[in-house]
Amino acid sequence: QAFRASLYITFTAFALDFIFKLFYNTNPVNEVTYLLTFIYFFILFLIIRLTLEIFIRTYIKNEEERRSEINILKDQENYRREFLGNISHELKTPLFTIQGYILTLVDGGALKDKKVREKYLRRAAKGVDRIISIVKDLDLITQFESGIKTVDRSEFNIFDLVDNVFDLLEFESEKNNISLKLENNNNSLIYVNADQERILQVLTNLIVNSIKYGSDNGYTKVIVEDFNKEKVIVRIIDNGEGIEEEHIPRLFERFYRIDKNRSRKKGGSGLGLSIVKHIIEAHNEQIFVKSEIGVGTEFSFTLSKPKF
Repeated sequence: QAFRASLYITFTAFALDFIFKLFYNTNPVNEVTYLLTFIYFFILFLIIRLTLEIFIRTYIKNEEERRSEINILKDQENYRREFLGNISHELKTPLFTIQGYILTLVDGGALKDKKVREKYLRRAAKGVDRIISIVKDLDLITQFESGIKTVDRSEFNIFDLVDNVFDLLEFESEKNNISLKLENNNNSLIYVNADQERILQVLTNLIVNSIKYGSDNGYTKVIVEDFNKEKVIVRIIDNGEGIEEEHIPRLFERFYRIDKNRSRKKGGSGLGLSIVKHIIEAHNEQIFVKSEIGVGTEFSFTLSKPKF
């Protein structure tokens, strides 16, 4: 900016000097000389100005790219640090549980008591199951990200799949006092082209979350409707606690929890939504989230219709 200003000042001073000499000079030869000098200087000014502008724009662009790269590296470093902290915490809890029960059995003499021994071993086994679940979920995400895991498409009725999920989660929903609803007013059949096993996993994860964080005497409702000519949209709606807007962009990150203490009490590995996102993206489909505190949450995703 300072160099640009000095360039304009120099040009203005030269132009004023030229005008002054042009008006107060009576020699025609000098007038021609002054005019040619002014033209040469003007051309030189334009060349310098264009060169300067190109240089400045290139410099600014490179600087912005450099800063953008630095910001990306910082974000990646923060994500890596947060991810390592989260995974260490998720693994530490069951590991310490297992360690506590095993050491009690070994050092505390509880091995002689059959009832205590079986009780402690069952609890230790739960810790092992939790670690296995976390490792399996991480492995599945890695396979999707690396392209090893692909989708095995087939045509199936999406309503049948939702009914299967409702049957599997009937006990869980009754325990949490949540009613499960499927809206299909016309008793119609809606077929989709997708990996049935993976979509079952998506529906299960989303409906389980809806039940866990639902309101007492609340509901979880599934609606399937046309998204466009080629796709349908599956909507999972509840009237639960809702999610603050600031958390929504990070919901699908691995181990991200809105309220860490509350979420861990509810169980789960913290990887469910990340798996959901990877499965939907592997289908080349979209997933959406809408939520309002005290009103409820809606997760929805698209699926392709069969091509007849």
